[in-house]
Amino acid sequence: MEDKKEFQIHRLHEREIPQLVALSASVGWDYDEQEIETVMSAGIVYGHKNAQGDIISSAAVIPYDVKLASIGMVIVNENYRGNGLAKELMQTCIDSVCDKTTIMLIATKEGKPLYEKLGFQTVSSVHKFLSDKYMPFYREHGNEEYEVIPLTMSYFTQIQQLDQLAIGADRSLFLRKRIQQAKQGVVVKNHKGDIVGYGLSIKGPVNLIVGPIIAANDEIAICIVDELAKGYEGKLRIDVPNGQASFIHYLERTGFHKVSQPPVMVKNASELPVRNGTLYSIAAQIFG
Repeated sequence: MEDKKEFQIHRLHEREIPQLVALSASVGWDYDEQEIETVMSAGIVYGHKNAQGDIISSAAVIPYDVKLASIGMVIVNENYRGNGLAKELMQTCIDSVCDKTTIMLIATKEGKPLYEKLGFQTVSSVHKFLSDKYMPFYREHGNEEYEVIPLTMSYFTQIQQLDQLAIGADRSLFLRKRIQQAKQGVVVKNHKGDIVGYGLSIKGPVNLIVGPIIAANDEIAICIVDELAKGYEGKLRIDVPNGQASFIHYLERTGFHKVSQPPVMVKNASELPVRNGTLYSIAAQIFG
C-alpha cells in the first residue's frame, strides 16, 4: 500500500467528473455526470489523488448561505480505506464554512460512527421509498382547487421563496441548476392564482428521482407526485422527511415501498434551521 503521505487533497473540477462517476460506481452508488455537475455548480468537491493522479476519494460541501451547508458524496475507494482519508475530507469540508453555519448530512450506516466522532448528532431522519411502477390513487375529491402547470423560470422568485421557508436557508444557486437539470418541473396555483407548491423530477441512471417537493398541504403534494410520476414506466425514488405521515401513507398506496430510514445529522447546532413543514420530499441525500 502506498504511503499515506502520497495522498493529497485537491479541489476537483469538471474535467474530473468521469473519474468521480467511476468512483461512485465502485461503491454501488449511481451519481452520473449531470448530478455531479449540479453539485459542483452549487458547492465544492474535494478528493484525494494517489501518486498516479487517480482520484481515490471524494466529499462535497454545498453552502446554501451562512445558515446552512450540506455535506455528501463521501466515498473512499475500497483499496485505500483505513488511511483516515474520509476523516481528512470531512474536516476539510467542515473547515470550508463558518463555524456558526449549521452543517447537515444524511448518513450511511458505515459513515455514522465517523460523523459522530467529528461532532455530528442525529436530529431527524428521512424515509427512502422506491417504486417499480407508480399506480395513481384517485382521491374522491380530486384536485379541482388547484392548477398544476409546467414550471418556467418566470416563477423562480416565488419558488425560491417557498423553498427558503421549507429548508430554512436560501438555495437559489442550487435551484437554478437543478431546474435546468430536471426532466420535468411543475408549479401549483390555488384558485387565487398564488403559487402554493412546486416539484421537480430528475432522471438518474437507475431511478427517476421525485423531489424536491414543496407544498402547502398534503393534497398539493399528492397532486405534484401524480403529475411527475404518471405514465413513467421505470423505477422511481422519493425521499421523505420526518413529519409527513399521511403523505407517506399515500405513497404506499401508489406502489412505493420503504427501503431504509437514514439519519439526518447536524454539527454546529442542536437542530436544523427553522422549517415550516412544507418539505414533502428532498432533492437528494447530498443536497439535504
